[in-house]
Amino acid sequence: MSAALSIATIRAGIEAALADTTERLWGVRPERVVLERPPSLALGDLASPAAFDLAKTLKKAPRAIAAELAGAAQLPDGVREMRVEGGGYLNFLLDRGRLVAAMLAGSPPLPARPGKVIVEHTNINPNKAAHIGHLRNAVLGDVLGRTLSFLGRSVEIQNYLDDTGVQVADVVVGLTRLKGVTSEDDVRRAIAGGPLPDGSRHPKGLAYLCWDVYADIARVYEDDADAVEWRVQALHAIEAGDNPTARIAEVLSEAIVSAHLATMGRLGISYDLLPRESDILALGFWERAFALLKETGAIRFADDGKAKGCWVMDLPDAPEDEDETAKIIVRSNGTVTYVGKDIAYQMWKFGLLGRDFRYRRFDAAELRANSKTDEIFSKV
Repeated sequence: MSAALSIATIRAGIEAALADTTERLWGVRPERVVLERPPSLALGDLASPAAFDLAKTLKKAPRAIAAELAGAAQLPDGVREMRVEGGGYLNFLLDRGRLVAAMLAGSPPLPARPGKVIVEHTNINPNKAAHIGHLRNAVLGDVLGRTLSFLGRSVEIQNYLDDTGVQVADVVVGLTRLKGVTSEDDVRRAIAGGPLPDGSRHPKGLAYLCWDVYADIARVYEDDADAVEWRVQALHAIEAGDNPTARIAEVLSEAIVSAHLATMGRLGISYDLLPRESDILALGFWERAFALLKETGAIRFADDGKAKGCWVMDLPDAPEDEDETAKIIVRSNGTVTYVGKDIAYQMWKFGLLGRDFRYRRFDAAELRANSKTDEIFSKV
């Protein structure tokens, strides 16, 4: 039994066998051998329409070509039977016992392939503790990354941190307007297990307390429409950086990211890169992307309609609905939407901005030292 036997190696063996046999019989080598799933398992595990593809060139009936191929081709490793079905399909039945045994025995990763694949997953807003939905997404992303690595891909796992968005702004507003927080020192004391200035705390730590703060400020917005202006002010301050509100947001976000990493670490999930949205603003990614979008006409300034005063991106193929035919990139109050910052992030991935991050290791130990405690990492 070959430990290297797998669906991938069986498919490769079938493709090679059909291509070699076609060349040997008729001096024609197909550029690509197509393999499909038959409509019923009774017809086999894999099927190829190779005979149909050759019919025009060889001027023969597909079923006759398929019969010749089936009679001349050597069965690849892992295939127990090859037969002709229908008008000329070549169907393959796998040696399932050997295949399952090989899968259970394990097999080495496939040879390295050129290029790099980026898998971006988890992407939790750093404003509260992770929940089961976040874990589901992280597990799906981790499985995909591990699978690609096994298949020989060079994989980089990225977890994008939206640390300047509405969700973080709302928690900062809740902390400052409802909980008495006035500086990042108040947040650090809460990270260290102490109470917030109003005396509130959560037995599982700050990240869990922020769930309550997030819900509390949402109720305030529902009861007082004018209070939403607090969010706008916080967004402006966080995007501007280097001010008390921005520093509160930074300390809060880093603490909660550390809690998320500890949670994912218990599942064996890790990341190679943690791009921060705040860096996209601070390092000029968005500034450069905004200029390029305007220069190329990809966005326009809306003079009327619901998006008046905003920079929008037209979506000509969207349904006939005004809210969907123009995506807001920059709000009328001057703050950048998530979509806008994400466009800048994707442009960076393709090397279109001429800018890069200032990389450093995300050091949870450093945060613990600054907080004088390990509590957040054990509780959250």
